[in-house]
Amino acid sequence: MFLWCAYVIANIANHDLLLSYPEDQNKYQSHPGQLIMIALGFGFSVMFSVWCFAGVSGAALNPAVTLSLALAKAITPTRCVVMWLAEIIAGLAAGGAASGMTPGEVKFANSLGLGCSRTRGLFLEMFGTAILCLTVLMTAVEKRETNFIAALPIGVSLFIGHLALTAYTGTGVNPARSLGAAVAAKYFPGYHWIYWIGPLLGAFLAWSVWQLLQWLDYATLVAAEKEE
Repeated sequence: MFLWCAYVIANIANHDLLLSYPEDQNKYQSHPGQLIMIALGFGFSVMFSVWCFAGVSGAALNPAVTLSLALAKAITPTRCVVMWLAEIIAGLAAGGAASGMTPGEVKFANSLGLGCSRTRGLFLEMFGTAILCLTVLMTAVEKRETNFIAALPIGVSLFIGHLALTAYTGTGVNPARSLGAAVAAKYFPGYHWIYWIGPLLGAFLAWSVWQLLQWLDYATLVAAEKEE
């Protein structure tokens, strides 16, 4: 549900083809107005999907997020693997459905743009994913009174991530999203691996920051300051 909505919105946004990717003149890149539409599409789609399914499956919806949850021991390794399979299958299904229901070529696949190299793309994907995963850990895994609105900051973090990354990498930050779109578009560039390695590294980075905060026992320190 999340990816189908996001794919179709991205397809609409990229229908007005203005800027081309430097390495492939048959692929295109969005102008700022389209970037905002795509970012809103992904951000709001993940927001309502998390709100709907948080109580059903945990609503990770992303193999990288699922990995960060497993590292934080919020879910078991077995559940992590099962969720990976479900997320990848769902990404393929969403890509096929979006492609089959909309006319013309698929325009929601990831690709590098604005002269972005593979190395830069890898680190952009890593940091963009880390922002999303850390938001999930801090707003959904941490026990707080505001857990019930965790979907809101999660959606905002994905929105911001898309604003920052889309012009450079197309914004994967989710291997299931990248694979589903690539299969639908039949487009696998030689650097497709960055949309897997980058997000997985981002999950480790987010977990590392979160774990550091746990080691520092920040919650106890904050509580002590409030008492003072």
